[in-house]
Amino acid sequence: MKGKLFVIGFGPGSFEHITKRARDAIQESEIVIGYTTYVELISGLLTDQKVVSTGMTEEVSRAREAVRQAEMGKKVAVISSGDAGVYGMAGLIYEVLVEQGWIEAEGVAVEVIPGISAINSCAALLGAPVMHDACTISLSDHLTPWELIAKRIDAAGQADFVIALYNPKSGRRTRQIVEAQQILLKYRSPDTPVGIVKSAYREREHVVMTTLEKMLDHDIGMLTTVIIGNESTFVYDGKMITPRGYQRKYTLTADEQPLKPHERLRKENEPWALGDRSDDGPSTEDRSGENRMIDVHSTEEHSSISRTVHDRSNDERTSAVDLHVGSRTPYDWAAEALMTLQQAHGSAVATSTVAPISPSTPAFRQQSIFECAVSPGVVNKKWTPQQMVLLAEVAGDKGEIEYTPHHQMILRIPTEDPSAITAQLREAGLLLMPVGDVVQIKACDFCDGEKKDAIPYAEELNRLMGGLQAPKELKLGVNGCGMACYGAVKEDIGIVYRKGAFDLFLGAKSVGRNAHPGVPVAEGIPSEEIVPLLERIVTRYREEAFPNERFHKFFKRVGEIEGFAYRDMTAVKIEDAVCGT
Repeated sequence: MKGKLFVIGFGPGSFEHITKRARDAIQESEIVIGYTTYVELISGLLTDQKVVSTGMTEEVSRAREAVRQAEMGKKVAVISSGDAGVYGMAGLIYEVLVEQGWIEAEGVAVEVIPGISAINSCAALLGAPVMHDACTISLSDHLTPWELIAKRIDAAGQADFVIALYNPKSGRRTRQIVEAQQILLKYRSPDTPVGIVKSAYREREHVVMTTLEKMLDHDIGMLTTVIIGNESTFVYDGKMITPRGYQRKYTLTADEQPLKPHERLRKENEPWALGDRSDDGPSTEDRSGENRMIDVHSTEEHSSISRTVHDRSNDERTSAVDLHVGSRTPYDWAAEALMTLQQAHGSAVATSTVAPISPSTPAFRQQSIFECAVSPGVVNKKWTPQQMVLLAEVAGDKGEIEYTPHHQMILRIPTEDPSAITAQLREAGLLLMPVGDVVQIKACDFCDGEKKDAIPYAEELNRLMGGLQAPKELKLGVNGCGMACYGAVKEDIGIVYRKGAFDLFLGAKSVGRNAHPGVPVAEGIPSEEIVPLLERIVTRYREEAFPNERFHKFFKRVGEIEGFAYRDMTAVKIEDAVCGT
């Protein structure tokens, strides 16, 4: 039975702004998956659905869990505020599906249900600030390099877009909004209108009208959207308004319009309409075959579209620019403008100052970073000098090597071909493992191999389960003797080899005020049974745990695993000594 994925944008958060289709899809779903805050916003629509909620920055885990549940035949609703296709979950859902080779005709069904994005909901509260060309830019550099974000802000500023800034500021990320303001002040007046909207259409809605120069004087956070006007945006009676340009087509204050609908966009009436529209009026060539010429400075009526051309070398101005009207490319217009400048200033403007732009050359190319954990082995803890030198060589000037307390080095290298690097490292006898939310086998050095009886079991566990994807990072510790000096009992799952058999500990919590060792659930498990038993425990955790649910929380929630019952590990109370010390 095929399942179905509903990827739902529920708008700003108020019930009246959730579409009927979104409501119906939530009601139809068996499982609802979303960021905890978003789940709370739609709690009034929930009935008996199973709910999986996780924290911020855990979008990938939610997407993977949603796909997994749908592949099991369930109807799953993945919720996003605003529109799911605008910085929402829709893209991630499709990425996960593509990664798994999904084909729409054969795989689970997917329905993306649109919602009201923040740029629209906030614009409605401000007035009409996005009536002309606008763009959205997220200031979060969690997934996008800041260098690229800054280029986009610069480009939008130059092009005079109305700009909606998403994710403008957080508790830790404070400099981005400052730099964005500095970039835009290069192109726009300090008095440019700016609207700041927090929690649009929610209980704590707050709207501020300010200027580009003073925008940082106001409270801006992750629940805020900042809309920055363009050159023509103005404020009237507390409303932020961006003209759509109707004044070029008709006079707003007149009942009798000077241009009839069929007369608009003719070259003689609106010279900014440069396309060849023979059906709208005379051809761009008159009957004599000569190109018609239009001086855009010729009348007061058209002064609003005149543009003064500067010679950047001496800041002198040309008096007028005659434009040929015809079917020509932007490059043709630029070349003619350059020629006019050269003629006016005695070729003071060198042709070399204008470089042709190749459309095949991208402004930014996404860089692939290869990442893996490197170690001498599960049991072996000793690096050779040659291995250390090789690690440094493959990292090079642009790579990164991070030391970890788990007898591993994390290697990060910008590369499009990691296979050449992994071949070198493996040839040097190094063990490579994935990083992140995977199963990690941790073992002691078995007293430099002197207590070697449990070594085969540690290596077999790593061969079978090391690097497997898990809901959350899962550490399985192995100690080779009853001293347990390596601390296997402090891992998510720990086994201690003692008297030819294994003791098993489950659900340790290694950090926090209530940290505790694992629950000792069994002693003397026969050696031949330990590997299959641990496989079953790990498999159940991988299949049934919530995204980002740590093993000790999973163990507590389900109550028992493979017949081993969970119990609270209460802290030991130490009584004061008689002497009072």
